Amino acid sequence: MESQEKHWYVLHTYAGYENRVKSNLLSRAQSMGMKDYIFQVIVAEEKVREVKDGKEKEVVENTFPGYVLVEMIMTDQSWYIARNTPGVTGFLGSHGGGSKPTPLLPEEVERILKRMGAEITVSDIDVKVGETIKVIAGAFADLSGKVTEVDHEKQKVKVNIDMFGRETPAELGFDQIDTID
Repeated sequence: MESQEKHWYVLHTYAGYENRVKSNLLSRAQSMGMKDYIFQVIVAEEKVREVKDGKEKEVVENTFPGYVLVEMIMTDQSWYIARNTPGVTGFLGSHGGGSKPTPLLPEEVERILKRMGAEITVSDIDVKVGETIKVIAGAFADLSGKVTEVDHEKQKVKVNIDMFGRETPAELGFDQIDTID
């Protein structure tokens, strides 16, 4: 079963090829019609002050040499395209033999992006307890439910979804729901 949710994965690359892998993967996603499956490719870098010959200067340092982060929906085709991008040696968290890798946890991604000074995409959704929402992604897509709890910090809501005549509690990210007008 293929997931239709986007997650962050780590690609292992040849050292020094990180930026080349990034541009190759983005152009492959474009040319192979996979822009709806491969979203962002990031080389984790941060600015560091370096003193050389008595002079201080700011340089950009690769935080994770040999690794590239990719935000994607894992399907057989998107996996194949990323895996076979020149310079990529494999996915971190894959057991080989064609097995799909394990995605990074949201906290791990947030920590890496914050360290880079990147803006974390905030899904700004105005939703309140008691409101009915529509699920737009994930296992409960196209169903609706009533919000029982809102956590703005974690960008999650707890919802009771009506399934088979029963209320099923679910925790969803703001990016998985939409308000009903």
